[in-house]
Amino acid sequence: MDLLELMKCRRSIRKYQQRQVELADLQKVMEAGAYAPNAGGGQRSILLAIRNPALVETVGQLNLRRFDRTRLAGSYVSREQPSNIDDPSIKSGFYGAPTVVAVFSQKNFLYGVPDAFCCAENMVLEATALGLASCIVARGEETFDNDEGRALLQAWGIPENYIARCFVLLGYCDGKYPQGKPRRADRLKIVE
Repeated sequence: MDLLELMKCRRSIRKYQQRQVELADLQKVMEAGAYAPNAGGGQRSILLAIRNPALVETVGQLNLRRFDRTRLAGSYVSREQPSNIDDPSIKSGFYGAPTVVAVFSQKNFLYGVPDAFCCAENMVLEATALGLASCIVARGEETFDNDEGRALLQAWGIPENYIARCFVLLGYCDGKYPQGKPRRADRLKIVE
């Protein structure tokens, strides 16, 4: 499958089987993140994979702890793959994914956020190529901004001048893989 076709078939999955991602596949996904474009070639992002189910659940709950619905641009995501926007009863921002990769960047680096999301995009594309389901989840900054979160960062050896920007959920889709939404034609413009 060529790259554009891969991009067209990738979906944000929020229903996962409990089957763990193979370590070799996780390493390939993380390698794809390491090869993402980054400002000045600085390679500043840190990628940290979490495979322990209890720890994934704990961090996923921290991710939703300060979720603020008033900052949303819409109130609906998907019937097939509901998000916490659609279903307030969801208590983990990681939706039961067996593996999560946290993407960190330097706190005060101008290009830290774009660098992190470039890593995340590379990772979800590689995950799709490997037959894995994935989803990029934001709210990284808020996830560890509490005593429990700071203790985890210290235990993991994340430098104090780094902050989580996003997470990449990885696993296997539970149920039917969703179809893509039609693209709005008014989004593409060319000026000559």
